[in-house]
Amino acid sequence: MRVLKSRPKGVIRHLFKAVSFFLVGVLLSTLLVYLHTPVMPVGAQVQVTNTASGAFDDPTNPNRPRVRAPSNPTTIGTPPVENQLLRITKTADKSAAEPGDIVIYRLLVENISAVAATPLTVMDNLPRGLEYIDDSVNSAPIPPNLTNFEVAGRQLNFQFDSLPANSLLEILYAVTLTPDSVRGSGVNVATASAPGFPTAQAEFSLTIRPGILSDCGTIIGRVFVDKNFDGEQQSGEAGVPNAVIYLDDGNRIIADPDGLFSMANVVSGNRVGVLDLSSLPGYTLAPNLYRLENNSQSRLVRLEPGGLARMNFAVTPTFGEGQN
Repeated sequence: MRVLKSRPKGVIRHLFKAVSFFLVGVLLSTLLVYLHTPVMPVGAQVQVTNTASGAFDDPTNPNRPRVRAPSNPTTIGTPPVENQLLRITKTADKSAAEPGDIVIYRLLVENISAVAATPLTVMDNLPRGLEYIDDSVNSAPIPPNLTNFEVAGRQLNFQFDSLPANSLLEILYAVTLTPDSVRGSGVNVATASAPGFPTAQAEFSLTIRPGILSDCGTIIGRVFVDKNFDGEQQSGEAGVPNAVIYLDDGNRIIADPDGLFSMANVVSGNRVGVLDLSSLPGYTLAPNLYRLENNSQSRLVRLEPGGLARMNFAVTPTFGEGQN
């Protein structure tokens, strides 16, 4: 009797070959599909056509068939022309600045196509704390002519009649840094656009140093005897010494012999101070006949970076003692 031996290694080898041929076929098919798929150029992506449709059951037919109602197509954008491209570059005369400095920005717009960009619109968004200096815009060459320029908050809008093909435009303007600039990022973005052209974008980052200013401010104030209840200290209304004021950040301030107090290096923002009446035996809060918000032990002030804010507290002797 003859026994046939199995050959598992041969079976595995044939199976491995079959799987390999299958995977190679899938890869080749994917590659052919990719090569035959047209790639839309950048200039062609500025126009989008959109349609919508709805469906309902026809109430006039007993069988109530489904009826589809298409809408009219809507086109968003401007029909592009092949290879219409703009390029924008933004620079400045300083890479770092501090509050009080003047920075000159430079925008270079290039039309690297064979057709004119008509009209050309350039928008520049300034970072927080940077203010445009009036009448500082200068563009070259002329033409193109600056037909419209407006400042809307921190956004600068330039509009030119036309930028010829294969030409460039330079825009210069100046800004000044305010104390609030230390709270901004220093990053601004400029764009250039024209009908039929994809929008070009450039970004510039300005490093802002605090300089002699900082993100903190100073709070000053006084505690005094208010005899006429108007909330303001006049001649004959003495200060109250040793009054204690607590700030919302936990700091404790004690008034001097004239009732004056101050606190430096307070973090900017909305700050609250509260008068501790237990530190003034024999006194109570004086009513204010003119400002309702001052009929409280607390004061709310807005402290800007590097700024100064005042909070006064008016008191009166308990039981009317000392009033004339």
